[in-house]
Amino acid sequence: MTQLTPLFPRQQVPDLTVPTVGGGTWSLDDSTAENFTMVVFYRGLHCPICAKYLGDLERKLDDFAKLSVTAAAVSSDDQERAAQAKDDWGLERLPVGYGLGLDTARAWGLYISSGRGKTSIGIEEPALFSEPGLFLVRPDRTLYWSSVQTMPFARPSFAEIRGAVEKVLEMSYPARGEVLDHHRAAAAE
Repeated sequence: MTQLTPLFPRQQVPDLTVPTVGGGTWSLDDSTAENFTMVVFYRGLHCPICAKYLGDLERKLDDFAKLSVTAAAVSSDDQERAAQAKDDWGLERLPVGYGLGLDTARAWGLYISSGRGKTSIGIEEPALFSEPGLFLVRPDRTLYWSSVQTMPFARPSFAEIRGAVEKVLEMSYPARGEVLDHHRAAAAE
């Protein structure tokens, strides 16, 4: 069994490059964000909560751009399902990446679920797919903040994230949760 390893703030995040709906690729290395790149991993076309969540992000892209935060949505869906999600959900400006490998999802600390048939909106779940995760990554590719979930419910609010980013930038607030060995850190005090 593969052990899930969390990512730690102030440490490098794994590589991430995925094809995007409409052609081309999206890569974390190509991000031009001055402050943060927001990577939003979503469950896929079958998830009605993802539709609402990413629709909210689409509406707030300008607010994040004012803070020099860029965003991308990524799933393990194939090209056809990702294109349908982008179209059905009205994601005109948000880059939508697809084909996220499950090993890459694991490297990011995401949980993997098995399909259970059709969802409440009548769309079949894939055999395996990643659960949601949201990451704010600094330009040097170090993790600033993350939220990883085992369920599609109760995700972080983009309005609250925007407000938090404003405060973080205003206060030069450091990434927290960075201590890897609390025994060694306590002994040093």
